[in-house]
Amino acid sequence: MRTIVLLVFSNIFMTTAWYWHLRYKGESLWKVILISWLIAFVEYCLAVPANRIGSYQFSAFELKTIQEVVSLLVFVAFAVLYLKEEIKWNYIVGFALIVLAVFFVFKKW
Repeated sequence: MRTIVLLVFSNIFMTTAWYWHLRYKGESLWKVILISWLIAFVEYCLAVPANRIGSYQFSAFELKTIQEVVSLLVFVAFAVLYLKEEIKWNYIVGFALIVLAVFFVFKKW
């Protein structure tokens, strides 16, 4: 559970680092890069321990799958709430296919 909580927070910081500036297109690129790097530093301080702690419970493939799902969920919330974008039907279909991928990764065959 600690792994997932750390991944959620790390993804909040990384999504912010990557996309916050889309609402500030008038800002200089060098400023955007510098601010994004500072935000991403916090992400690394959360993601590295999340993966280290998680490695005792999950395989690397499972950790990556968890990270991608968390990343997608955080991004959807960010895009809808901060960027004011709408979710379209084809996005939902794509997300459903990702959920199917999670099933195959975590299924014990």
